[in-house]
Amino acid sequence: MELLDAIRRRRTTNGAFLPDPVSQEHQRILMEVAGRAPSQLNSQPWRFVIVESRETIESVAEISGASMTTAMSNGTFFERYKPYFRFSKAEMARRRDGMLFDRLPAPLRPFTSQAFTPRGQKLINSLHVPQTLGAENRRLVAGSPLLLGVMLDRGEYRPGELSSFYSLFSMGAAMENVWLTTVELGMGIQFVSFPMEVPGQWDRIVELLRVPDELELMAVYRLGYVPEERRRPAIDWTSSERKLPSQYVYREHADSPQQGWDELVRPPEH
Repeated sequence: MELLDAIRRRRTTNGAFLPDPVSQEHQRILMEVAGRAPSQLNSQPWRFVIVESRETIESVAEISGASMTTAMSNGTFFERYKPYFRFSKAEMARRRDGMLFDRLPAPLRPFTSQAFTPRGQKLINSLHVPQTLGAENRRLVAGSPLLLGVMLDRGEYRPGELSSFYSLFSMGAAMENVWLTTVELGMGIQFVSFPMEVPGQWDRIVELLRVPDELELMAVYRLGYVPEERRRPAIDWTSSERKLPSQYVYREHADSPQQGWDELVRPPEH
């Protein structure tokens, strides 16, 4: 099935994009598939702003890079996300979730067990790791030919009310349509998340994109074309980055794990 193939090839693009601008035709396709997502009572609460201006992209990149440096240096990033950090392939294969960090700078490798301690944070800061990572983040965002801001209509998105859930659900469906379509267009996509991690930085992006009061800026993504050799081939479910069905699927009741499907996706024993 072509759709299943696209889903299996879907990945977040952590590397650089080609410098080529995203064609108007591909921009139109991405926005059409977003607009065809389901929504409560056909409310279509999403709004999108496409950004190609180099000046604006550079400004967002500066905010993102600085935010990453701050979040990494003050310890908030590691404290918030430490349940998802994996430092060995064996741990990744066992847990089947989170992010694998197996290419740490050589000076840091002996201290992985202390990564989330005050001593570990002090070491990371002394080696200027936050500044290095922030500079790399800035470079990646700045090198993106296109940014996509995703907004919700405040008339529909009312936190604390059921309409808020409906709006978020619809936005997620719209962005999944976009994400899967980038695979077919030879493109990549990544969430620009670090400005959300530092107080005040997201407001700067809201101002840059001139988001009106009746809309709420929910996310910003960077998009571009991926070099041919880095495009994902069709894959199967044996990847240790994903949980086995018995870890997230239940049958009839939420205390009865699905049986028999793990064998269909587990790598063969050698």
